[in-house]
Amino acid sequence: VIADFIQDGWQVAIVHSNAPQVGMIHTAMNEFGKQHDGYSSAPMSVCSAMSQGYIGYDLQNGIRAELIKRGIYKPVSTVLTQVTVDPYDEAFYTPVKVVGRVMSEEEAKEEEAKGNHVKAVEGGFRRIVASPHPVAIVEIDAIKALMDADQIVIACGGGGIPVVRKEDGDLEGVAAVIDKDFAAELLAENIGADALMILTEVEKVAINFNKPNQENLGHLTYAEAEKYCEEGQFAPGSMLPKVQAAVDFASSKEGRTALITLLEKSKDGIQGKTGTRFHL
Repeated sequence: VIADFIQDGWQVAIVHSNAPQVGMIHTAMNEFGKQHDGYSSAPMSVCSAMSQGYIGYDLQNGIRAELIKRGIYKPVSTVLTQVTVDPYDEAFYTPVKVVGRVMSEEEAKEEEAKGNHVKAVEGGFRRIVASPHPVAIVEIDAIKALMDADQIVIACGGGGIPVVRKEDGDLEGVAAVIDKDFAAELLAENIGADALMILTEVEKVAINFNKPNQENLGHLTYAEAEKYCEEGQFAPGSMLPKVQAAVDFASSKEGRTALITLLEKSKDGIQGKTGTRFHL
């Protein structure tokens, strides 16, 4: 599907999710550390970086191979991307993103003693981390240089590696998971994109989801989206950030298009045949 867009002449930057992978890496690294003396636990920022490399490797090779089959020789690169967040973001006071394996009560107390947050779940406890809003993309100049060279870029994977800028200018990783939809919107604005496509598991955004009166929406104005968000029509951590990111992009500059639809329907979506389009 991505190769279709490139063949049609689009320049493409790709942001991907990392939820299953970063959780797996976090669990594996920390379990290894517990069972082997001399090995420390891996910070969330490091796990995020690992997931970017892991997923980017598969994506760039898959896209490159598909392009070569079509006679298109175009470089595909993964940029390990750091994204700054505000250390005083309210999200740090109300963490919501669940990571890692199920722990016993004793293990949960050990995590809390380290200053980490945990949540009771079926069978025990799991760690939860903040989901702060992205502020700036550290490697944006490198990403722009690749885009200017007409290359395909995979960046801000999993929302980016969350970092804060210290008083001396150094960057420091933080225990957080940035929402990939907001990171994609920030990247789209930074590179001057014409269209932001958020590809998910439904063909169209719906109100009254999974109810007898469910209504699929072909387009949404800024005012309509705000109204539905206030009504609680969209699930937090799921459809809500997608709608908010789409609205932010569509309203950032006249002529920009934001679309939410299925990956398989994305070509029809960009042509206005399906999906949910956002406009002022």
